[in-house]
Amino acid sequence: PDDLALTVRGREIDLSPPFARITILGSVSEAVGEPIALDHADLHGAAARHGVHVEPAWGPGKIVQELFEKLVEGSIERPTFVCDFPREVSPLARPHRDDPALTEHFDLVAGGVELVTAYSELTDPIEQRAKFELQQQMKATLGDEVHPFDEDFLRALEHGMPPVGGLGMGVDRLLLLLTDAPSLRDLIMFPSQRPE
Repeated sequence: PDDLALTVRGREIDLSPPFARITILGSVSEAVGEPIALDHADLHGAAARHGVHVEPAWGPGKIVQELFEKLVEGSIERPTFVCDFPREVSPLARPHRDDPALTEHFDLVAGGVELVTAYSELTDPIEQRAKFELQQQMKATLGDEVHPFDEDFLRALEHGMPPVGGLGMGVDRLLLLLTDAPSLRDLIMFPSQRPE
């Protein structure tokens, strides 16, 4: 049907197909008014010029993701596939077949909310270990708690894994849109456990 719509926070969202498809780099470039790439010499400056706080230790992929979340995501009304996330922020995703700096990862965003995240799974145990180690180094640099990575998972990958994909849907976020609730806090199943 051509008349699929949902009212969210007083705005009508058109849910009829086809859904748009954009790239994270393209959407951030459009939002900041200049070409953005992972080798962009002034990502920190671009973030500062647009009032987006980034940590000095963040790599380019994390900065691009933060720019997207602060400048783009909330303005996406119609269901839109956001594709080609940087490798740095997608540690379990397979490298993109056309650009190894990116991954085969997409999010489905609607009403300014990420509803789905999905990607082709990384099945190379050596590359997966390197990504886990890099992730731990980054957390340590930022002063975050570092947890050991899953050696059993890496051993399982060493035995071989066919090409596979994964998809996760935020049911709570979907309910947020469907019920037009003002906040995710209003959808917590067990309110007695909700912090006051």
